[in-house]
Amino acid sequence: MPPTATDRHAPTALIVGASRGLGHAMAAELSDRGWNVIGTVRATTRTPLHDLADRSGGRVSVEHLDINEPGHLAPLHERLAYRQLDVLFVNAGTTNNEQIPIGAVPTSDFVQVMITNSLSPMRVIEALEDLVSPAGLIGAMSSGQGSITNNTTAGREVYRGSKAALNMFMRSFATRQSETQRAFALLAPGWIRTTLGGPDAPFTVEESAPLLVDVLLSRLGIPGLAYLDRSGQTVPW
Repeated sequence: MPPTATDRHAPTALIVGASRGLGHAMAAELSDRGWNVIGTVRATTRTPLHDLADRSGGRVSVEHLDINEPGHLAPLHERLAYRQLDVLFVNAGTTNNEQIPIGAVPTSDFVQVMITNSLSPMRVIEALEDLVSPAGLIGAMSSGQGSITNNTTAGREVYRGSKAALNMFMRSFATRQSETQRAFALLAPGWIRTTLGGPDAPFTVEESAPLLVDVLLSRLGIPGLAYLDRSGQTVPW
């Protein structure tokens, strides 16, 4: 439904992949800062994002989207056609067995990780970018492991490759829009204790989300693409 009278003048962010973990925490952080937030979930069951929406007084809404199902994109676009987005951010990530070297990776694992981490985020961005304000921001969750320069340890080779591919695809997309005033951002959040990051990661979701939102919002009004870590420092490609 359209925004209510109390929130129609607030900026709006679409966070793709906000059912739990870091995407959910970023949605909550933006809502706490007075933003309207549309968050997407893949499952048809209840998620923490639904609980957040219930507590938000109408500021947070939930949409269903499986980014690996291209047929979901046109209906989502139609449902959001009345909204202008100030931020479109795609949070997506999966991995395989991190110890397997690239030459031994099963084809099915390779395809799944590459589609989820690089192709599908760009399909979402390409399908929904016209909903974003001409002066808005379009971004995606990358990883420091997508940096070719910083790869001095190997490991997680398919994951690294998928995030490097995402970086390249996003750079191509931003280049095609180089005459616009839009900002583009790739975030490298660091090693965070999520389902993907595991229990040994040094950073918590709770401490990371505000930092990442700070970095994301700092890019608004600055045209061009940046690849940034949780402190706002440039990550080498």
